[in-house]
Amino acid sequence: MEGSGSREMTSVPARDECISEGDKQPESVDIGRVQLLLAEKRTSLAAMRTGIAIFTLPLSVTTVLITTSRFYDFLANLHYLIPLLVVCVVLVLLGTYLIVISLMKFQREVRQIARIKAKSPKWQDLID
Repeated sequence: MEGSGSREMTSVPARDECISEGDKQPESVDIGRVQLLLAEKRTSLAAMRTGIAIFTLPLSVTTVLITTSRFYDFLANLHYLIPLLVVCVVLVLLGTYLIVISLMKFQREVRQIARIKAKSPKWQDLID
């Protein structure tokens, strides 16, 4: 029974060695939070980029329709143009929604990073 129950204790660094000065949390926790927030920022920017692309597509289609309007009769092709314009309006609304939501998320993430940055003077130089 002597060998089965005995375990060697390994040396663990003191908790104070890994503590940030701000709120007595390990620096690794703050680093993980900042990394997560930066990843969420990239996701918000990607959603914004997608919203801008969706927003510009109907504008391009409308520009082409206006440019080529002298080659067709508007009233004769109304059954094609009305559904196309409805789809364009829906795409503009979807693009606007994506842009607004991603801007709101982006601003929230920037504020959260600023709070983490304000907690410790070490972060002041690292995060802009």
